[in-house]
Amino acid sequence: MFKSLIFYKYKTILILISSITAISSIFLITSLSGGIVTMYSNMLRSDGDIIITQKGVADTFFSDVNRTIIPKIKDINGVKDVYGVIVGAGAIGTLPIAGIYGVTDNRMSRYRLLEGTYPKNIYDVMIGKKIDTILNHPKEITIFNKKFRVVGIFKSDIGFENGGVVITIDSASKMFHKSASFLLLSLKKLDNSERIIDKTKYLSKDIEVKSTSDFIQNYNQFKIIKISGFVIASISFFMGFLSIVSIMSIVINDRRYEFGIKRAMGISKFKIIFSVLLEVIILIFIAYIIAYGLSIFLLDFLQHIDKFQGYLSGEITLTLGVTILIGSIIMGVIGAFIPALIASNIDPIILIHQGN
Repeated sequence: MFKSLIFYKYKTILILISSITAISSIFLITSLSGGIVTMYSNMLRSDGDIIITQKGVADTFFSDVNRTIIPKIKDINGVKDVYGVIVGAGAIGTLPIAGIYGVTDNRMSRYRLLEGTYPKNIYDVMIGKKIDTILNHPKEITIFNKKFRVVGIFKSDIGFENGGVVITIDSASKMFHKSASFLLLSLKKLDNSERIIDKTKYLSKDIEVKSTSDFIQNYNQFKIIKISGFVIASISFFMGFLSIVSIMSIVINDRRYEFGIKRAMGISKFKIIFSVLLEVIILIFIAYIIAYGLSIFLLDFLQHIDKFQGYLSGEITLTLGVTILIGSIIMGVIGAFIPALIASNIDPIILIHQGN
């Protein structure tokens, strides 16, 4: 079996390259699209057990929640704290686009301050470590043609926040013409969440109140990102394995003489097909190991490129890894089985003559 792989070494290498490319593409595309969802989910979960958004608005970027209801929410028994957040994006200095986060004073402390202070007035800004590096440690930056004084540099475990800036919510409110994109409620006990959700709903007819977990699970933008990533990765995956089918057809065609001799010696069609499939499974498994290592390296490399500002981040989960391994083997087996079955059904004498 291994002699065949070595004898047809150039075609073996082509199969390996095609497999590595196909498997790596689905690893990277799926991980990166999932990484965006994970980062945004973690940002919401970091302070919020309950999230309040504008009713009837599908995207938090367009949501506008009136912050005047915050004192009323704080009066509800079981609510630990309430945080207001405005999320937006815009040109910052020489950067064409970056995340802009306006937060209430009680949420500032979640950003790990590396130097300086937190923003105090509407002309102060705190910048992420990556932006600080890209802009070469600026003392002031321009956002929407307005100058802001850089008062602090922060680091966040969430990649895209690291590549963004934080301002006071009052400053962001003037910039984006809204009160808050959403409110996050921190609870004293999670057991009280349903009761607090019901009470909060009655504070305004213009709001939608959900547990953060339910919101993340049903957020349409997350679904779109996941589906888009899956579709693109699947297309790339299938295109890669189409090349494997083509190469396997050529390899098996070259091995007609070998198959003819085996059939003439009394070796069953089943054993011939099984040996071919076993070769393919071994090749796919080797390709999977290489693709997995390559994908881990590339994901880590992309996260540390300053120009991407921390927006590219991904993780290969156990579920994803197992799914891709099984899918790769199935695709490889299907790609090899059809040409092997056709060749094994041809008369041995014809196979020997065609192989010469």
